Amino acid sequence: MTASFQAAPFLAAIAQYPIDDLADWAAYEAKLRRWVGEAAGQGAALLVFPEYGAMELAALDPARKSDLHAGLGVVSDLLPRVDALHADLAREHGVYILAASAPCRVGDHYVNRARFFAPSGAMSHQDKIMMTRFEAEQWGVSPAGTIGGGLRLFDTALGRIGITICYDSEFPLLARALAQAGADLILAPSCTDSLHGYWRVRIGAQARALENQCFVLQSPTVGDAPWSSAVDINRGAAGLYGPPDAKPAAGADMPADGVLALGEEGAAQWVYARVDPARVADWRADGSILTHRDWAAQPGAGVLPGVEVVRLV
Repeated sequence: MTASFQAAPFLAAIAQYPIDDLADWAAYEAKLRRWVGEAAGQGAALLVFPEYGAMELAALDPARKSDLHAGLGVVSDLLPRVDALHADLAREHGVYILAASAPCRVGDHYVNRARFFAPSGAMSHQDKIMMTRFEAEQWGVSPAGTIGGGLRLFDTALGRIGITICYDSEFPLLARALAQAGADLILAPSCTDSLHGYWRVRIGAQARALENQCFVLQSPTVGDAPWSSAVDINRGAAGLYGPPDAKPAAGADMPADGVLALGEEGAAQWVYARVDPARVADWRADGSILTHRDWAAQPGAGVLPGVEVVRLV
């Protein structure tokens, strides 16, 4: 499948987002407006925030902000207000925004939900599929399948975009299902408390770019938040990755390591990277190798997870 809408080159802004001890809602709103305004002012059409960046909202309840389990409810209860703000900012600046993922209460369960906003203010979401040990064994966050959720592919004016949240990026079949459905770009918001964790997600993201001959973008939380029992240490760097390809027609100016943009580890900053969805078709049609085409020929290749295509404009 190919994108239904315009797929011209665009600038992506990838957040290395710090977890702050916010004094009140006004401090959060001012911070988000500042971050979005800065990226939009640089001409970014897509703004990507990391996994669990929304946990800083737990600071708004001083009595419960350091309680691992109570923080889930604090943040989830604020999501309608948070999402209204993101929708307003997406409309105001005419940009797509992947909001920092957050625990979201659905019935008796909490899921890790990344909400995706269009320039119109329309919103959809992707819930995390695979839980880390911390989420499953200590925190009580449930996988998407618990509430009947699955993979979604967003058909946008920037091309077809999929989301694999942090640990999801380490599982090849999820990204492969998105690529098979037509993904040009996969967003990998992450939250890791060690360089080991950062590199696991980064290696997964780069492997997914290689296997599927597409762009993969990683956005991490950064910095220390000792007041939080959930996101107290945050390590990582933002990056945009593609398949290492030296063939002139498909590779163009691709670096040998496939790293198209990379931030300074641990710094609070935007990392800007230009994405050209047309290159994905070139890689897949006439790359040095054709991993996207040859996937089904590998021994053991079987049925992929289902993907729901959602139009988001």
